Amino acid sequence: MNKQLKKISIKRLLSTALMVSVMLVQFIPASPAGAAQITTRSLTLKGNGTNTNGSAPGAVVDHLFNFTVPNAGGGVVKSIKFEYCTAAADVGAATCTTPNGLLTTSATLSNATGDGSGGFTLNNTANGAPYLTRSAETAIPAGTTLSFQLDNVKNPTDTTATPTVLTQTFFVRITTYTSEDTLSGKVDGGTVAASTNNGIDLKGTMPESLVFCTGKTVPLTATVPQVPDCTAANVSEVKFNQLFSPTETATATSQMSASTNAGSGYSITVNGPTLTSGSNTITAMANTDQTMHGVSQFGLNLRANTTASSTVAIGSEVSLASNGTNYKGQALTGYNTVDRFKYNNTTGQNIVANSGYKDGVSEELGGTDAQIFTVSYVVNVPGSQPAGDYSTTLTYICTPTF
Repeated sequence: MNKQLKKISIKRLLSTALMVSVMLVQFIPASPAGAAQITTRSLTLKGNGTNTNGSAPGAVVDHLFNFTVPNAGGGVVKSIKFEYCTAAADVGAATCTTPNGLLTTSATLSNATGDGSGGFTLNNTANGAPYLTRSAETAIPAGTTLSFQLDNVKNPTDTTATPTVLTQTFFVRITTYTSEDTLSGKVDGGTVAASTNNGIDLKGTMPESLVFCTGKTVPLTATVPQVPDCTAANVSEVKFNQLFSPTETATATSQMSASTNAGSGYSITVNGPTLTSGSNTITAMANTDQTMHGVSQFGLNLRANTTASSTVAIGSEVSLASNGTNYKGQALTGYNTVDRFKYNNTTGQNIVANSGYKDGVSEELGGTDAQIFTVSYVVNVPGSQPAGDYSTTLTYICTPTF
């Protein structure tokens, strides 16, 4: 009797174990061979000709996907699904709710790169779940980096909330399949995140501008070596290099700088009398001429007077040199010839204008960046020139035309 009970008990245990084993087999989900997590994955929201801000809520932009598929064994991949969701989750692990305002039914495939990425077309019939498909038995090597760009995707925006919520994070589940319709044969999967955001609107105004200064020297800005520092041009007294003499030419220099955004350019005039001591004067050079010892002369020019034939080595060329684009100022006729000087002693002589980069060409008008002009002064006197302290005040006026 005891042996029979033992036999019955053993049979029941075996039967129960068999049932548990069958139940375990029934409830263990099947995983495709080689299924793994897609790595180095990203979604870039790109602007286009319609919308420059790729992350603008509700904007029709381009979505660029980059990712690496493990695809163990390098098998055939016939479809790739991009499923847009409001919540992050492993592919297929949770219900996917399409973000409000998202529209993918007008999307197009514009770019595909990576080994084995060719031959795909885009199926966009299901909003929020476009997928790439192909019938070719094309394999993708294991560890391949792929790139696909979906154009004309309308970014999500939640207009149902109060107040309207424009900034929104959304997720896209990427899955590869061996089937053409993404309904079976899942291979690898992974999720990317992206966010829509309003652009930062920066606004500013550039007013009509003129920066003009004169001084004994106009130094350059310490932090920006090519930009004149008008705040440091504060010395206005200029003295000649020597006493006036009938056998030598006395010289002096001053500088000025101008920049403007005036659409029709600018002009600089010089105003003031010739050198005077009481009732005695030094003759202004009415015509452009060379210097001559023993003759009463006062004149100026804006060139570097350093040629071999020059009796006066003085002055500098304009810096920076005119180029017809962003540097346009130049000395005008009468004051732009090396070793020749002039001072007509009339009111408002035009000596500089931004009329181009070639002498005498009255074009290329417009705004110009700052340049430094060096004005060279010369004095010659006859032996009979009355003694005295000679001086004058010259006023330089820069007039922009907007």
